[in-house]
Amino acid sequence: MYDAVRIRRYLRRMDFVSAGAMIILIVVGVLFVYSASYRSADQPVSPFYRRQIVWGLLGLGLFLWLIVSDYRGARDIAWWFYAVCMVLLVAVLITGKRVYGAYRWLNIFGLQLQPSEPAKLATIIALARYLGRPGLRVSEWRTVLTGLALVLLPAVLIIREPDLGTAAVFLPVGLVMMYVAGVPVRIIGFILLAGLLLMPLAWLELDDYQKERILVFFDPARDPLGAGWNKMQSQIAVGSGGLFGKGYLRGTQNVLGFLPRSVAPTDFIYSVIAEETGFVGSVILMGLFAALLTGCVRAALAAPDRFGRLVAVGVAMLIFSHVFVNIAMTVGLLPITGLPLPLISYGGSFMLSVMVALGLTQSIYARRRIR
Repeated sequence: MYDAVRIRRYLRRMDFVSAGAMIILIVVGVLFVYSASYRSADQPVSPFYRRQIVWGLLGLGLFLWLIVSDYRGARDIAWWFYAVCMVLLVAVLITGKRVYGAYRWLNIFGLQLQPSEPAKLATIIALARYLGRPGLRVSEWRTVLTGLALVLLPAVLIIREPDLGTAAVFLPVGLVMMYVAGVPVRIIGFILLAGLLLMPLAWLELDDYQKERILVFFDPARDPLGAGWNKMQSQIAVGSGGLFGKGYLRGTQNVLGFLPRSVAPTDFIYSVIAEETGFVGSVILMGLFAALLTGCVRAALAAPDRFGRLVAVGVAMLIFSHVFVNIAMTVGLLPITGLPLPLISYGGSFMLSVMVALGLTQSIYARRRIR
């Protein structure tokens, strides 16, 4: 039970700049999920934005609850949380719902769950618990390989869905956490080199549509009306926004349907934002994400223990990876993947997972030692 004095104390010690950036990003997400579904004043708008509001409010409740809760409780359930998520990832391969050629969703009591999203947070917490053990020799290969196994297990299961974009996030998150834990740079460099050498084998494991996305990235004219369509229309939307944008609900690439309606509220939400708010709006959006990431780094620096520091670093790297890859793919700098933009893209599983992760970082920061 939490008394009112204790609740107020921890809420006062939260990082208000980071929390404010988070709330603004959620509001921006709702506004542009609505815009991405808008066609004209006389046509009904998809209820996506209403669901996004519900998920945002639910996530905010979890966020506040986690601030007043001790983040070290996550360490106590780390292995259980990780095991449950691995079971769900296996279950989705067996009984999951097929969407756009991939098995990514589970129907649990009428609710659609994407297990790969909580699996990211579960992996961060489990790896932080393992690497944060007192007396652990992080320079030994046995330690490194065990940590790498914790990261690669969910990644391999997610690749089998198949979802290469989501799976690719696990490795940078894991390696950065290992580096912060004290794993020598030469070992991390060796792992990266081994990964590069194994890429030809990874190519053989890709589905045809995934190979096509990569080939289209290098040659957009290869399939301009198929796999290359989203990429070209996204670049047109971003470029046509100019300095100040075309105005809210006035993005022609989106409203006229050139940017496919199936992806505009999710993977390509940044294209809608850039077209309607322009370069200025994009810079402000980047500033909000920078404030959010700075808060995670601040929590890591102020963490009272090794476990808290590693969790905060993992969350920071996870959010950075999503922001970087999502925006890079919409402007044509990376192949198209299915990574959503944190707190902005439509989707409940990722929204709740990110807000739980941010709630943990705030709990870490609220329990910092004040001199």
